[in-house]
Amino acid sequence: MDRIAYELKTKETDSSVIEFIDNVDHPKKREDAYKLLDIFSEVTGYPAKMWGPSIIGFGSYHYKYASGHEGDAPLAGFSPRKAKLSLYFAPEEPEREAQLQRLGKHTTGKSCVYVNKLDDIDIEVLKEMIKQSMEFTKRMYPD
Repeated sequence: MDRIAYELKTKETDSSVIEFIDNVDHPKKREDAYKLLDIFSEVTGYPAKMWGPSIIGFGSYHYKYASGHEGDAPLAGFSPRKAKLSLYFAPEEPEREAQLQRLGKHTTGKSCVYVNKLDDIDIEVLKEMIKQSMEFTKRMYPD
């Protein structure tokens, strides 16, 4: 793959976060998305921004890998997907596994934690995870 031609799909945009949430089909997912908006805004202290067409991100950092690949990403974020709510955290964060044990009903991907609905998880643990992940990422990628 030609590295010069490669462009990140997930970039910060000027799209409206509120408009995006308003267009979430499922009423419970929409309600949970508004709750997550409040939780992430409160914990991160950053305003919500759209990243790509479907991720709501808070804050940002610049990363550069040994391969030379670099870009920008949100410090924390979520997306109200059709199937589940996707929560984005630093995958290497050392406290992550212990926190996931206490979070409640969820599944995981590389950097995602998937939940069906907020009623399934402990919101205080979620807040802890957002804060820890954000602090960890800031240490890993200082400006």
